[in-house]
Amino acid sequence: ARPTPQFNGPPPMTIDAEATYLATIETSCGSYVAELRPDIAPVAVNSFVFLAQKGFYDGLTFHRILKGFVIQGGDPLGDGSGGPGYRYEIETSPKQTFDAAGLLAMANSGQPGSSGSQFFVTLDPTPDLDPVDGNGGYTIFGEVTKGLDVVERIGKVATTRSPATGEPSVPTQAVYIESVTIEERPA
Repeated sequence: ARPTPQFNGPPPMTIDAEATYLATIETSCGSYVAELRPDIAPVAVNSFVFLAQKGFYDGLTFHRILKGFVIQGGDPLGDGSGGPGYRYEIETSPKQTFDAAGLLAMANSGQPGSSGSQFFVTLDPTPDLDPVDGNGGYTIFGEVTKGLDVVERIGKVATTRSPATGEPSVPTQAVYIESVTIEERPA
């Protein structure tokens, strides 16, 4: 496997906030498509599109699978601590809450400005991930529009407990992200 590239800062803003962006995420369990939301999370969408186009996600895994909660991937180290070499602000919007399965969101460390390359997809509504009094929360930057069954299949992969956290979320069999392809449809 080739080393995952690292970058020294967030990419310049190149997306068109008026355009529609579709991300096809090919995994070893099948592929799913998410429509990205530059209207509510322009920085996250711009970063995700940039990393996808650089091949950053190719060959990484879903390192955290927590039944009924989320599947999480996009960490080049594969243990929940890695990123792209830069971090950026969390973007939350009252227009979008964690009210459904299939929401695509950026993981963070719980600190402001700690979004990077790790993303997750919800397996159920998860209102406890919403910001409290406008603080915290997670950037929702898209929604699965096709292939939710693939997300659910990944969510059913057998897991074991994490030695670090005790959470029963470490897959016993690797689920790979083969590629992330971005299609832009002009407004």
